[in-house]
Amino acid sequence: MTNVTLRVNGTDREIDCDTRSTLLDALRENLDLVGAKKGCDHGQCGACTVLVDGRRINSCLTFAVAQGGREITTVEGLADGDALHPVQQAFVDRDAFQCGYCTSGQICSAVAVIEEAKQGWPSAVTEDLEATDVELDSGEVRERMSGNLCRCGAYANIVPAVQDAS
Repeated sequence: MTNVTLRVNGTDREIDCDTRSTLLDALRENLDLVGAKKGCDHGQCGACTVLVDGRRINSCLTFAVAQGGREITTVEGLADGDALHPVQQAFVDRDAFQCGYCTSGQICSAVAVIEEAKQGWPSAVTEDLEATDVELDSGEVRERMSGNLCRCGAYANIVPAVQDAS
């Protein structure tokens, strides 16, 4: 067992974990933060997506001990008290979830997608690679969210929810 301090949702949390423990398992099993879900356990579905230093990652593919000193944000850490994060609110307003299993990963990914577009990061479908602020049209949102799979069909509402929040 190894002792590691993880900064999660703005709070330092000290845990003892096996050096082979994934960040996902540490969040769920050691810190009782169950928003990120274990879906495929291979980084293919995105249900485990969290933000590390503002960038989205598949928490099932990274070791918890490698995240010491980094800022980890889970879906539980996005709201400001009782006020939902704009992406969370847009998902509620647009009914952009059905079973809800992938929702936390979708929301964390969407938060990062909006920031990436604001910073002018191109995607595979971005036409103007010199743009400093990429417009999140439906094609951009679909491409950028393609690493997050929804098995029950909420996609029709996820795209407009991301656009509303952006």
